[in-house]
Amino acid sequence: MTSRQPSERSSEPTPATARRGPPRWLWIAGPLLVLVLFGAEWISSRRSVDTDNAYVKADKVLVSSQVAGRVVDVRVGQNQRVAKGQLLFRLDPEPLRIALDEAEARLAKVVDESGASRAGVHEADAALRAAESTLAWSEQEYQRQKELLARALVAQKSLDDAAHALANARAERDSAVAALDKARQSLGGGPDAALEQLPDYREAVAVRDRARLDLAHADVTAPVAGIIGNHDLQAGEYLNVGQAAMPLVATDPVWIEANFKETDLARMRVGQEADIRIDSYPGRRWRARIASISPSSGSEFSVLPPQNATGNWVKVVQRIPVKLTLIKSPADAPVLRAGMSAEVSVRLTDDATPRVASAH
Repeated sequence: MTSRQPSERSSEPTPATARRGPPRWLWIAGPLLVLVLFGAEWISSRRSVDTDNAYVKADKVLVSSQVAGRVVDVRVGQNQRVAKGQLLFRLDPEPLRIALDEAEARLAKVVDESGASRAGVHEADAALRAAESTLAWSEQEYQRQKELLARALVAQKSLDDAAHALANARAERDSAVAALDKARQSLGGGPDAALEQLPDYREAVAVRDRARLDLAHADVTAPVAGIIGNHDLQAGEYLNVGQAAMPLVATDPVWIEANFKETDLARMRVGQEADIRIDSYPGRRWRARIASISPSSGSEFSVLPPQNATGNWVKVVQRIPVKLTLIKSPADAPVLRAGMSAEVSVRLTDDATPRVASAH
């Protein structure tokens, strides 16, 4: 018992060791480090605004047929890159070619009928001159018979016959006038009217041009350069006018749509530059410029916009879409595909000048 007491007393801490704590410089450096970190974060937030709610966007086209017909040839497959004007698929051209032949025959018939109508105008004009001559003679004959009857040189029947002939001459003159007007109407007012001004000719030309255009639309080409999406179009299918056949995603232009908090837009201006990082390509950066800022939040464009005038209202910070256009990507830059996730950091400057005012 007595031999163990000295060792036990030696293990107890001395008063100097018990009072020893963290060095004094840690009490000063710790708060300073926190202040420096918060200060750097504050300065950074004043110079830029970041968001990871951003995505690559591109024009999407649903390629459709402008005429109805049966598909006879499909030239492209899924995920295939195509150039502008490249043939995608072809409809059966035979029915359209027959319609064009019919329209051209109709146009030739109208041209022939216009020549006959010109001859009809001349014929009606000659008939009118003959009717007017007959009417003038009938009027003179009626006056002569009337004078002879007054001198009792002819019978009453002669005067009645002259009156009847005068009435017939007037009727024939009126009929000739109507026939001439009808013939002139078919020629747009007269025999000297130009063929291109005739209504029937213009109608036939329009039908011919429409048939020719329909035949040209039998070959469906790519409206823009891009990549074909998923489709199952096969030869033998029948397409109606305007029926979507395959999707096409344009490869140019490609832009970034970033959805910033409404509280981040106070110093954001059109023309400010930004750094873009794509999740698919870590370590690569793109430069971009703000092209436009949406006039409203994304929820305002939804089918059922939120109605905030309710008793259960909870304030939620809204997101405003911002469009950023890329600034001349390097030649070896990887391909950006629509829908890729991105991170955007906009450099806030007060000297930004609007360069693109319109929004997509």
